[in-house]
Amino acid sequence: MIMITNEKVIQQTNNWIKSVVIDCNFCPFAAKALFNKSIRYVVKSNVNINESLEALKTELEELENKTDIETSFIIFENDFKDFDDYLDLVKKAERLLTKEDYDGIYQIASFHPDYCFDGAEEDDAANYTNRSIYPMLHILREESLTKALSLFPNPEEIPHKNIDFARQKGLQYMQLLRSACL
Repeated sequence: MIMITNEKVIQQTNNWIKSVVIDCNFCPFAAKALFNKSIRYVVKSNVNINESLEALKTELEELENKTDIETSFIIFENDFKDFDDYLDLVKKAERLLTKEDYDGIYQIASFHPDYCFDGAEEDDAANYTNRSIYPMLHILREESLTKALSLFPNPEEIPHKNIDFARQKGLQYMQLLRSACL
């Protein structure tokens, strides 16, 4: 297996945020965090689910102590490649938020290379709204998200617009766009 450096993983993730998330306008709030350099990246390799949850707990504590960090990505370079295993991690991560009394303070957005919306076909271009280049947990400050959404017209339409955009561009376009990030 080829090992790549954490810096390379972070750069590739940053490329994905710029080229897919921001340029496709999947998250209209991402550009500000990127511009302000208030995104934290943590790369984990060769970890099991318990170690991953420990990393999440550590990252939540880090966000509590560093209010200049707007959002954080825990990137699993070579773990949780199976989407069902990843979904298990997401469920346990959400339970951890509740257990640690972080409900209403933080929320987790999920991104995975094989992301597939419930009921969608695997080759539906809409899945690329959540298909990242690595499995990752994205931790968002709920207060910041609520504020941003209040300033955005019709925020409930964002997911629908994203799906429509991805489908209009088509599967091949979305695949090439994400692949270019590597």
